[in-house]
Parts: sequence; structure tokens; C-alpha cells
Amino acid sequence: MSEHYNKLSPAEAERLAMLAEEAGEIVQIVGKILRHGYESFHPADPATSNRDLLMKELRDFVVVYTLMAQGGDICLATIDEFPKAILQKLRYAHHQSSENSEAGKAGGV
Repeated sequence: MSEHYNKLSPAEAERLAMLAEEAGEIVQIVGKILRHGYESFHPADPATSNRDLLMKELRDFVVVYTLMAQGGDICLATIDEFPKAILQKLRYAHHQSSENSEAGKAGGV
């Protein structure tokens, strides 16, 4: 069997497919929240809010991120890297509270 041009193993390709799927699901629920709000829900499942769905999709994304790190595709970010990343994101945010800025400075997540 010849090697694929991208040189990805089947396991690497599968993890990337999983990552793309979870990222797409996050984009989809964010669109629903922007249109209908966090507390809105699907009529067939009133017990599950859009906020709940976002949390599920974010969790699933973190699971795939972890699988990719365990598989050697990426390195896990250390908790020490988060405050700097928070401050960098907040530099260009217009409507975030000062609590978020303070969390970045203090090292909280």
C-alpha cells in the first residue's frame, strides 16, 4: 500500500476529522445562541438549553484536543500559558469585563 501524500497515519487523519467535526458543532451552536440566546432550547428537548449544548460541544472539543496530545499530534498547553493567552485575546475584545482581564493577570482561568 502506498503512503498518502499528506503522510498522515489513519489514526492522525481520524483525530483531525474528529477535531473538524467538533469545531463545526461549536460553530453551529454559537450561531444558534447568537440568533436565539443561551437559554433557548429545541422544542423537542426543553430540558437542554443552548448553553448546555455549548458546554457539551466544548467538552467534546477538549476531549479531542487531549486525544491529539496523547497521540503526539500536538503538545498540551500548560496552565502557565493561559494567563498570557487570556491577556492577548482581551487586547482586541471590546466588551469583556475587567474580571476577565484580572483573571489573566492573576493567572486564573
